[in-house]
Amino acid sequence: MVGSLMKLLKAGESVNKKKEKLTLEKRQLCDIQGRLFELALTTGLDCPSFIKSFMNSKTAAALDDVYDRLQWAGEEYILEELNDEVSELKKAGTTYSSEVMYWIGYTYRYWHYYTGEYSHEIYKIADAETMSECWLGFHTFDVKMAIDDLKEIYKQKCKESQKL
Repeated sequence: MVGSLMKLLKAGESVNKKKEKLTLEKRQLCDIQGRLFELALTTGLDCPSFIKSFMNSKTAAALDDVYDRLQWAGEEYILEELNDEVSELKKAGTTYSSEVMYWIGYTYRYWHYYTGEYSHEIYKIADAETMSECWLGFHTFDVKMAIDDLKEIYKQKCKESQKL
């Protein structure tokens, strides 16, 4: 009985953790990442290529850490770090609007804080194309609701591919 009670309490703790509001510092880091994604657009980078490179990079992994100096370096410096890491980001090509890029960047960072998933894992669930396609319907949602819906879309896609 005590074991069952402990499991229920732990389950309740994890649910309550998800309901906690993000601290000001974490919201600021979401904003920095949103501005980073906008900066990628304004510097003429291919948006889907940039997003894929970033989300699978050591630079994004550093931002996933509890604390890393890069988190407070600003979007220009982070973009330089990424460019050095992947040796020349792809120019031109497909572009998304500034609003879409900001929302994608902000939502990806928020997602990490909300679920604890790492950037490369998040990208596997919702790639640049998925995020861009969902922006119109999801950008007015609470960020947590948008993330939950994106995860549900991924689950449905997985179920559909298993049926084939």
